[in-house]
Amino acid sequence: MSDEFPQAWHEGWRGRWFLYLAALFVATVLIVWGGARWPYALGGGVALVAAGFVVRRRPREAAPLDGTLLARRAARLTDLTVEGLVAAVPIPAILLDPKLVVRTHNAKATALVAGLKRGEPLMLALRAPEVVETVRRALATNATQAIDYAERVPVSRWFRVEAAPVAVTAEGRDGGKPDFVLVAMTDLTEERRLERLRADFVANASHELRTPLASVVGFIETIQGPAKKDAAATERFLGIMLAQARRMSRLIDDLLSLSRIELNEHVRPVGDVELVGLIGHVRDTLGPYASEQGVTVAVEASEPAIVVAGDPDELFRLFENLVQNAIKYGAEGKRVEISLQREAREGRRDEAVVAIRDHGAGIPAEHLPRLTERFYRVDVVSSREKGGTGLGLALVKHILNRHRGRLAIDSTPGEGATFTVRLETATDAGAGGGEAATEQAPGRGDRAADLS
Repeated sequence: MSDEFPQAWHEGWRGRWFLYLAALFVATVLIVWGGARWPYALGGGVALVAAGFVVRRRPREAAPLDGTLLARRAARLTDLTVEGLVAAVPIPAILLDPKLVVRTHNAKATALVAGLKRGEPLMLALRAPEVVETVRRALATNATQAIDYAERVPVSRWFRVEAAPVAVTAEGRDGGKPDFVLVAMTDLTEERRLERLRADFVANASHELRTPLASVVGFIETIQGPAKKDAAATERFLGIMLAQARRMSRLIDDLLSLSRIELNEHVRPVGDVELVGLIGHVRDTLGPYASEQGVTVAVEASEPAIVVAGDPDELFRLFENLVQNAIKYGAEGKRVEISLQREAREGRRDEAVVAIRDHGAGIPAEHLPRLTERFYRVDVVSSREKGGTGLGLALVKHILNRHRGRLAIDSTPGEGATFTVRLETATDAGAGGGEAATEQAPGRGDRAADLS
């Protein structure tokens, strides 16, 4: 007997099991409830089973799917896969179509390019012709292109931008026009800042430390030589050497502080700082120094509390430098006035405005634009005699850059100077109903410099 019969029997049983169950059910009903004799009922069931073998079961075929539907499903699956991959890229990444329209991007790209939106051209959010040209070259050559890109506002930042063609369809994989371009941006800011800071530190330190070091060496040689047995000269020279050593220490401290601030200048600080209390702490800290100079420091605030977003240590250093300069260079005026107030801005957060005014000799107009440069001094001899390093206002500028703040300097020779700091508040609502006691500072007519 052929092996086809058992197989056919198996296939027949598997395809007609419902028919056999129906035959059994009919036979049971006829015997139990219909009163039919069992031979007749059994014969009817056998006939029904035999009919099932005779009638061939038509194989069931799946209905063909529409080609358009299949294409849509594949495209949707591809889109979801691409979105997931772009979202997982650990650096800022943007996927563009051949028309340079943003198809998708990750969260890091949104943090870097604020106006980035899906479905809009890249040029609307990233106004960098060199980057756009790099993307176009990647599309034209179907090869990865790279460029170093720099941003200058709000702070200087550097990036390595790579545009890589992405082929999804068979045409793109076979060397045709790519379907997408993936733009990846690597942040080189810290690396570039470190390189510049190393060079600046060596140049500045070697230039500024040369004079005090030469002075110390000269006095040591004098004490060891001609003044070896002159107690009075030795005592005087040791005092000068101590002053020069302290100057070098202050200079190194300021250079290191400036380097740390510049290194993180592109990272905006998070946290809240209450300015009225911080300015009061600065005044108390500088109280002994102000007393030595015969200067009184008054603080007047329009509100009991004004909260800004920032780093408390850096803001303390900022206002300490400004108030100390006002005491140091405006000592002949015998008073320093500090005013704090909130200034509303339409459609934007309020600003905290802190004005520090002295009544000293003032600053000539030609010096105002350069005051925040490193080691720039209006009077070099006077600055060094008063212990200045020439880095105080440079520190102020870079701290404000990190906090996205602004500095303005107003001065009229003979009538003192006013240094005004503007910082964005943490909230728009006022802190309470303190009386406005801000006095308008006079003598602001000759020249003003905005050094933001």
